[in-house]
Amino acid sequence: MDFWQRYRAIDARDTRFDGQFYTAVRTTGIYCRPSCPARTPKAENVTFYETSAAAHDAGYRACKRCLPEAVPGTPAWNLRSDIAGRAMRLINDGVINREGVEGLASRLGYSSRQLNRILSHELGAGPLSLARASRAQTARTLLVSTQMKLADVAFAAGFSSVRQFNETIGEVFDMTPTALRGTARHHRTPAATTALTLNLPYREPFDPGVFAFLAVRSIPGIEAGTATSYARTLRLPHADARFSVKYDAGTPGRPLVLTIGAVDLRDLPSLLSRVRRLLDLDADPVAIDSALEADPRLATAVKACPGMRMPGAVDPQELLIRAMIGQQITVAAARTALTQLSACGSETLTPEDGLYRLFPTPAQIADPGISLLRGPQRRIDAVRHVAGAMAAGGLDFGYGDDLASLESKLLPLPGVGPWTVGYLAMRVIGAPDVFLANDAAVRNGILALEAGSPAGGEAPGRATPDFTEVSPWRSYATMHLWHAAATRAKQRPTRKAVPAVPAI
Repeated sequence: MDFWQRYRAIDARDTRFDGQFYTAVRTTGIYCRPSCPARTPKAENVTFYETSAAAHDAGYRACKRCLPEAVPGTPAWNLRSDIAGRAMRLINDGVINREGVEGLASRLGYSSRQLNRILSHELGAGPLSLARASRAQTARTLLVSTQMKLADVAFAAGFSSVRQFNETIGEVFDMTPTALRGTARHHRTPAATTALTLNLPYREPFDPGVFAFLAVRSIPGIEAGTATSYARTLRLPHADARFSVKYDAGTPGRPLVLTIGAVDLRDLPSLLSRVRRLLDLDADPVAIDSALEADPRLATAVKACPGMRMPGAVDPQELLIRAMIGQQITVAAARTALTQLSACGSETLTPEDGLYRLFPTPAQIADPGISLLRGPQRRIDAVRHVAGAMAAGGLDFGYGDDLASLESKLLPLPGVGPWTVGYLAMRVIGAPDVFLANDAAVRNGILALEAGSPAGGEAPGRATPDFTEVSPWRSYATMHLWHAAATRAKQRPTRKAVPAVPAI
């Protein structure tokens, strides 16, 4: 977007752009979200920033009226496959808190000096400032949503000291932490539990089908899901965690409520980031649906399920194992195989709500877990090889990769092909423009949509088979095709030989 496109967005107070850029006003020294209800400033007094960190570094403080930090994040970090986008995904996952700027730079293949120069040029702020802004956002969320002690909030948000926490909150919000907590619209009564409960912001519309997608693939003991909720255990850098997310369609505003039953506070920023990625909460559904609806093949499906999300991954290594085991078999068969494999996983210290086990580590899968797998020996050997490589540290991939680096790391592995890489790109790094043309469920979805179209199954003459017309949102087209295939399979069961929906 250029300056005047952004200016028109703030003049219209368009909520779709909240979190995608920030508006700083020179005459007030304040930066706002695009939908701020305050009077639209004169254009000559406005500067737009890609990140709140850039606004901080330029000397602006957050607006107390619109609270620009209390918005969904930008989908740009998935759209952008450059160094800036990859760096932001890692920063949001807490890499700087754990490994420092040197660790972040090393993961991206640059020196810390080069990385600082690139991010300052692209985003207007260096890695430390970006991490500081992320900490401030986490701290604000905890202050207004929980009754945690201020010192606990400080360390949970990633600050190294209470003094640093107080100074940052004062500089960013022009308030003390106590005053910022007082801005909460709804004060929760302290509960007799250590669980944390937070509301997760997102952009409307929101289709809860992502919960059904996760629920049908849930592994008993590790995950539990319904049409409007999802819970699981998770291994994080410092300790094990447990969380659940619920969607209440009957509540005004239809909030997504995250309950964290167990977590090391140092892992909290990482957990929040991964849950948001899992449910694709930083997506811009209006922009996506507008592009998809322009294709006659998808128009009806998009109108039926507006705001469809693309499920992410809370553990990239786990997803690779699940993808390899689930290839070319049904959902039920994959779930059975993964349930058997999960028996080698460690049990959690405090079993609760039917969740008592962690997904096996690569080392546990390679030996002795591999003996629990059934099926073609070639697939078992491939899983053993990949698990062994991850356990030994020879295979390292995750949120900091792009599609090209995923291909270079994964395609040489036995049992991994273009479909597997494309699927991981969709769910691990949130790549929005992946189309799995050779996927059986995608083909079934195309047939289902054509069968139900007014044109009698005939696609427009100039339509391409790989849906390039809806680029860069073909991953979401894939989700709609999977949904159509699953719906058709329920209405008219297909032969078991051809999976109607992706098994993983």
